[in-house]
Amino acid sequence: MFLHDVFPPECIIVNLESEDKDEVFEEMVDFFCQVHKLDAREDILNAIREREAKMSTGIQKGIAIPHGKCDAVDRVYGAIGISGKGIDYDALDGEPVYLLFLVIAPRQNTEQHLKVLKHLAELMENHQFYTDLQSQKDAQGAYKIISKYEDMIIALE
Repeated sequence: MFLHDVFPPECIIVNLESEDKDEVFEEMVDFFCQVHKLDAREDILNAIREREAKMSTGIQKGIAIPHGKCDAVDRVYGAIGISGKGIDYDALDGEPVYLLFLVIAPRQNTEQHLKVLKHLAELMENHQFYTDLQSQKDAQGAYKIISKYEDMIIALE
């Protein structure tokens, strides 16, 4: 499963309005449910909050990967949020978060869920990816950055 399939342009928000973690979860899940025409807002929010309660998914300077599993989806889906002002996220480093990668997977599909998280981790090893993605002003530009850096990783395999 490729990241450009999990995070299509219609699932990218480039101007998040939220100021804190709870707000951004709601903003991104509302957006996600609207795009995918899902009536599963509470299920998805609960899955994300349950995972977040174990440990912050604000894992790297300026980046968070809120994720969870629920029965509301039949495959791994994602959404990306980009914030220009930063979000108070209770990240492990205490810094604001500017890029969020929301990942929702079915409960029974652990392998694909982990594969998506692994691919994201590989992209985040390249600081230029973070810089390039955060500077995008529209969803199509953000999608092109994801595809470009993912293609670079694939070429090295």
